[in-house]
Amino acid sequence: MWAMYDPWPLRHLVLRTPRLELRPDDDEGLLELVALARQGVHPDRTMPFAHPWTDASPEDLGPNTVRHHWQQRAAIADGNFGLQFLVRLDGKVIGVQGLTAENFPVTREVASGSWLGMAYQRQGYGTEMRAAVLMFAFDHLGALTARSSAFTDNAASRGVSLKLGYRPDGTQLHVVRDKRVVEERFLLEKANFVRPEWTLHTQGAEASVPFLATGHIPPKEP
Repeated sequence: MWAMYDPWPLRHLVLRTPRLELRPDDDEGLLELVALARQGVHPDRTMPFAHPWTDASPEDLGPNTVRHHWQQRAAIADGNFGLQFLVRLDGKVIGVQGLTAENFPVTREVASGSWLGMAYQRQGYGTEMRAAVLMFAFDHLGALTARSSAFTDNAASRGVSLKLGYRPDGTQLHVVRDKRVVEERFLLEKANFVRPEWTLHTQGAEASVPFLATGHIPPKEP
């Protein structure tokens, strides 16, 4: 009987856009992601992350990144998830797009976070990969709202949010690198989502959706 249940249906999940392919992280892909991070994620003078993980030494950056993704993966259960999609262009990892939720069966709300290697920024990939996970969340998971945030000096991230229909939803203070920084929050309701003209193609969503939404493993098709 247990042969009917796939212990990790997320391994079959794929989101495809006109240029990109998004899959939940795997160990081989994480090695590519670490190599990408070591090449640079942002200029040294800036810090777009509330937790300045990119300030780690080169020898610590890799293990820290892998551990973080393992922790996120292991914690997916009971309608709580931190799903980290590795974003690939022509088969090469160029960044990561996160989709997270707490108590999703009740809240029906997701949040997102992402980064791209510096060589792949300012080419529209950030908008494309965020739109992909939003379509997956709204059209497959059944989300009703989505949240995102960015520091006020992160024009690129704020621009993606506004382009896709998010509305400002307050601010929050952080201390990053011993400095006071302001984070701007954004809220997107499903009805206000500015959808792209292209169609999202998915694979493996049928088994992944109930696993994410409830934490239960659906049986495989006989």
